[in-house]
Amino acid sequence: MTRPAKDQAQGTGRVRGRQETPEERADRQWVDLMQEIRVAQTGVQILFGFLLTVVFAPRFADLSDTDRAIYVVTVSLGAAATGALIGPVSFHRLVAGRRIKPQTVVWASRLTFIGLVLLLATLTSALLLVLRVATDDTFVPWLVTGLVVWYLLCWYALPLWVRHRYTDRDES
Repeated sequence: MTRPAKDQAQGTGRVRGRQETPEERADRQWVDLMQEIRVAQTGVQILFGFLLTVVFAPRFADLSDTDRAIYVVTVSLGAAATGALIGPVSFHRLVAGRRIKPQTVVWASRLTFIGLVLLLATLTSALLLVLRVATDDTFVPWLVTGLVVWYLLCWYALPLWVRHRYTDRDES
């Protein structure tokens, strides 16, 4: 096992990182990933459940063809996001005990990322539908675009900037 790099950026001489085996790292990363998924799963499942009930509302029959199309796209995206975010649980269950936890973490992480992208698309579509039905105003696309930019900043741009800013160039 290699020793972690010293904290040269801070000049403290402290050893950074964890002294863990690949299996220990995979275990820790798995627990972290499951905690992250719990947050996203709850949101997507509540949204998806709500979307499934909309079709039974009396006002649904009054929706325009465009709004119905947006609804179908939204429900489909919500179903896909739900599948991707629940996928890591099934993945883990099917491969548990096979001593491939590091690979399981990689694939579950990929499914989670796909699920978050699909959740972003679901939220975008749901916002577009709800705001179109609620207002009939031309500012709706601009408002939805602004909210999508906000999501992109919070979910992707800021974490990527922090990763770039605080990750040593020398680390692999």
